Amino acid sequence: MKVLVTGFDPFGGESINPAYEAVKMLPDEIAGAQIIKREIPTSFTRGTAEVVRQIELCQPDLVLNVGQAGGAAGLRVERVAINLADARIPDNDGAQPVDEPLVQDGAPAYFAKLPVKAMVRGVQAKGYPCQLSYTAGTYVCNAVMYTVLHTVQSDPHIRAGFVHVPYAASQLEGKAAGTPAMPLADITAALAAAIEAAVQNKTDLKEQMGKLD
Repeated sequence: MKVLVTGFDPFGGESINPAYEAVKMLPDEIAGAQIIKREIPTSFTRGTAEVVRQIELCQPDLVLNVGQAGGAAGLRVERVAINLADARIPDNDGAQPVDEPLVQDGAPAYFAKLPVKAMVRGVQAKGYPCQLSYTAGTYVCNAVMYTVLHTVQSDPHIRAGFVHVPYAASQLEGKAAGTPAMPLADITAALAAAIEAAVQNKTDLKEQMGKLD
């Protein structure tokens, strides 16, 4: 099995992006699967194009895109991507779309094709904070997740999804007191646990992880 794992380059004035910093520290093999690591730009156009290009080049069985969610207290396994770009800040190319569809006449939303609940439990079992999320936002993370799922919908052999990671501890300088973060080594280990669960579980757990808000 081949697993393509991508992480974004730094954006929003940050000097690093813990998404790719964690991705590049992953082992080359997890649960018997080959791990292919790639960095993609934080760009609505270039980021989505590059991840599609990497899927075509690598021909993976599983795709996991990873992004930074500043303010998150742990990993967030994303369940839904929506066909909308509404950028609070410009991307790394200066683009700041407002209320634009990602794919003209595309489906309103796609669900992740990964065992998201099993991934949450797999990370938690290793002692790291993790929760199931029902919104990947409306920035480049959501754009990449939606584009990948749109791309692989017709291919039953490729499973795909998205995970958000928190700030790395090294990013806390200058941020408000109490801003949550994790050591980069812990982010990497938690991400590895999520990948292990995705590789080992073809079907998801049947347990309650819904939300009231």
